[in-house]
Amino acid sequence: MSFIAMNRFKIHPGREADFEQIWRDREGRLNEMKGFREFRLLKGPQNEDHTLYSSHTLWESKADFEAWTTSEQFRAAHKNAGKRDGESPIMGHPQFEGFETVLLEA
Repeated sequence: MSFIAMNRFKIHPGREADFEQIWRDREGRLNEMKGFREFRLLKGPQNEDHTLYSSHTLWESKADFEAWTTSEQFRAAHKNAGKRDGESPIMGHPQFEGFETVLLEA
């Protein structure tokens, strides 16, 4: 049916705009990939020690997502990951979660 790939990010308080700008400035190459349907950057709850974000991509299949992770487009899109001036707005590493659709209602 479809596959949803998500990365959860914990962002240092006060650094939300910096994190969002990183995504706006990235070299997005998803639309070049077979099976890519949609990308969203989601802002979640704000806690005392972090704000939660999630990047969310929708794919036609898990195989299409896996092809993305080994593609030249993926390497180009992630070439500057971790290369920031000063302290990163991200606390630790993102947490990946992948989900296959088992039921869809529209």
